[in-house]
Amino acid sequence: MKEITKAILQVMEAVKNVEKQMTVGTGQSSYKAVSDSLVRNTIRPEMVKAGLVVIPVSIDPKATTERWTENSQYGEKTRQQIFTEAICKYKLIHSESGESLEISGYGHGVDSQDKSAGKATTYALKNALLDTFLITKGESEDTDAVHSDDMPVPKNKPKGFVKELNF
Repeated sequence: MKEITKAILQVMEAVKNVEKQMTVGTGQSSYKAVSDSLVRNTIRPEMVKAGLVVIPVSIDPKATTERWTENSQYGEKTRQQIFTEAICKYKLIHSESGESLEISGYGHGVDSQDKSAGKATTYALKNALLDTFLITKGESEDTDAVHSDDMPVPKNKPKGFVKELNF
């Protein structure tokens, strides 16, 4: 474990922070985030220099599908939302020594069709890499400009709401 530890420390020394450059949402509900591509493009060259590779090992997904009907000027329409959570495990391998260790990440994603699993697994890898190398994301994660109690509460779910669980 001596060589992989040195390699991890090398990446930690090179990449201390990634700035939150992406804006998610609009209006008062918008927030700054770190994009997946920024994380990959920042960490990848340093992992290569350190002789580190990461490969997926397993995914433990949980998906929930919610369906409901909405009335509009065009009539009744069925809507759905798929929420996927994924705990993903990866093997971090040091290319010269062959030493390896397992890292994991949690991710979740929401989509109306088939993209929630991809969103969840992308988020899981991003979290695994940021956590493994102790990389700070922009400002301190422990402070918010707005307290959650000051945020508006979402409206009730539309009539005809049906919840289905898929595993």
